[in-house]
Formats: sequence, C-alpha cells, structure tokens
Amino acid sequence: MSDLADNAIDAARQENVARILEAAERLFRHYGYAKTNVADIARELDMSPANIYRFFASKTEIHQALCSRMLGASYQQALEIARLPLSASERLRRYGLGQHKLTVETMLDEQKVHEMVVVAIERDWHVIEKHISRLDDLLAGIIREGIEAGEFADVDPAVAARCFGASLVTLCHPQIVAQCLAKENRATPDELVEFAIRALKK
Repeated sequence: MSDLADNAIDAARQENVARILEAAERLFRHYGYAKTNVADIARELDMSPANIYRFFASKTEIHQALCSRMLGASYQQALEIARLPLSASERLRRYGLGQHKLTVETMLDEQKVHEMVVVAIERDWHVIEKHISRLDDLLAGIIREGIEAGEFADVDPAVAARCFGASLVTLCHPQIVAQCLAKENRATPDELVEFAIRALKK
C-alpha cells in the first residue's frame, strides 16, 4: 500500500475518532456521563455501536480520550505561558491564575462536565498522572530559570515544582475548586499564588 493510501486511511480514522469524541462530549454534557452509553453515542452519529467499537473498546476508553483532550488544552495554556519573555515569578503567577480560570470555565461551568472530570480523577487514570507529570516538568523549567537569574533560592527545581504545584491544588482540582468558590474563609487565588511564589524566593 502506498504512503498516499496510508495517509488517507489515517486521516479517515482521525476524522471518525474526532466525530465520536465530539458526539460523546455533547451527550456527556447534556445527559451526564453515567446516563450516556455507547448505543446513545452511536445513535447520535447515526451509526451502529459496532462501528464505535472499531475505534474505542468501551465508553471508558472514550472518556479517557476526552479527558486527555481537555487536559491537553490545560497543558497548552501552561506551555504558552512558560515561553513568555517574562520573569519566572510573573510566569508562575500567570500559570496559577490561568489554571484556576480554565478550571472554573471549562470544568465547573456545567455540572455534567464536572461529573466527567470527577470520575476520571477518582479512577486514578494514567491520563491524569501523565498530565500532572508534564505540568511539573514545565514548572521545574520555569523555576530553574528563576534560580539561574537569581530570582529564586538555589533549590532542587524538580522538588520545588512538585511542591509549587501541590500548593495550588485548590485552584485546579475541580472538586476542591467547586467547594471553595462558595466559601468566604478561603485564601483567594491571588493570595495563594503570591504565597507560593514567595516561598521560592531568597
């Protein structure tokens, strides 16, 4: 088979995968993850469930792919911030506040989306772990540059990144964010980010 034919097959597969994910996300948002099954997704696309199973082995696999896509948007935002020609402190500030804003806008805006994210976190999927590791690596790079510029104390960037990320968990964990939004006795996002950045300084 020629490369051209292979590329055409790959493109057709990617198009079908994208259509399935878009239909699944629409249904998950509207009816909720628990109330949606593969047959519903197939009906939405006017195809048979067997055709869905050609691309995904189960509803869980579809859900994992959706979560990976959502987390990919979060990582892309963080990557763009990490590349800005700004001080390390300012990039960390924008990272923390940006992650919080993204969580509120994309994961809490609709209760059905919140449910989908919560299920993924509770099941401890590898896509969540991979996302956390990628963010930690990105933060370590920013912190390393801050150390080299004399902005931060001379510490292990990897350890500092994990601690920085953990200290901001209330800004990006959807369940905790949802709970804290209605509480008046919680640190604000700005207060928490500033506190975490000060901890890195000399």
